[in-house]
Amino acid sequence: MTAAPQVALLDYGSGNVRSGHRALERAGAEVVITSDFDTAINADGLLVPGVGAFAACMEGLRAVKGDRIIGRRLAGGRPVLGICVGMQILFERGVEFGVEADGCGEWPGEITRLPAPVLPHMGWNTVDAPDDSQMFAGIDPESRFYFVHSYAAQSWAMDSEGSPIQAPTLTWAEHGGPFLAAVENGPLWATQFHPEKSGAVGGALLRNWVATL
Repeated sequence: MTAAPQVALLDYGSGNVRSGHRALERAGAEVVITSDFDTAINADGLLVPGVGAFAACMEGLRAVKGDRIIGRRLAGGRPVLGICVGMQILFERGVEFGVEADGCGEWPGEITRLPAPVLPHMGWNTVDAPDDSQMFAGIDPESRFYFVHSYAAQSWAMDSEGSPIQAPTLTWAEHGGPFLAAVENGPLWATQFHPEKSGAVGGALLRNWVATL
């Protein structure tokens, strides 16, 4: 019998790590909640949660060298999954209430306030995933995922034209305008919604990720 892949759930003071822990275990992973550098580097997969303000999340992440952990893992082609603000901090910068903060810079672009009359965007929404998505493989296109956020990446700034590297797979959603709901970029996957709070479809998505480990 094949051993379950080990996932390090990065504990840096942001996000409900318990719900993520339970959801990953149900998806077939062995999970350790940790802020230890070596444990996070060496696990088969790394999950980066995130709830709250962009700047506060980055402060907590840097305190446990989380930005370096993410960068080191990606340099070695090792899988990372960011969720909610854990997706947002992968971009170059975030702008909230006029305050600009640097992110991890794995992707160009910035996180800005959604142009919607009602915020936060809280509740269930559909997403528009490409047919070749691994993340959404086997998931009904009409499925709804659970969102709770007021900020998002509203454009994609990485130019992959002419590059030998496969272009990222982008999944979009709408709330006041289009925004990125998910990105698949080699070993780096991320979702703006919460798969761990999205019931059976969220569980199916996490199983798809665990299957890549």
